[in-house]
Amino acid sequence: MAKAEVENLAGLAVAGTVVALKVTPGARRNRLFRRDGQIRVEVTEAPERGRATEAAARLLAEALGVAPSRLTLTRGAASRDKTFRID
Repeated sequence: MAKAEVENLAGLAVAGTVVALKVTPGARRNRLFRRDGQIRVEVTEAPERGRATEAAARLLAEALGVAPSRLTLTRGAASRDKTFRID
């Protein structure tokens, strides 16, 4: 994955915290940012076989400063609206 633009979300990195995202697959570049109080993720991966979800999880983990293995998808496997729990 190429270098991404990622907003710092380290303040949310507490075990048990649930983070909601709006994911846009097939974007020109990978980035994570906030808009209108919502965390948005744009990934270059296509929305097939969970690749866009995995890319979004990697960006979220980077923004939180945690290992991707600490994130659990709790809702939205086949949706643009996703929810992750920090373990």
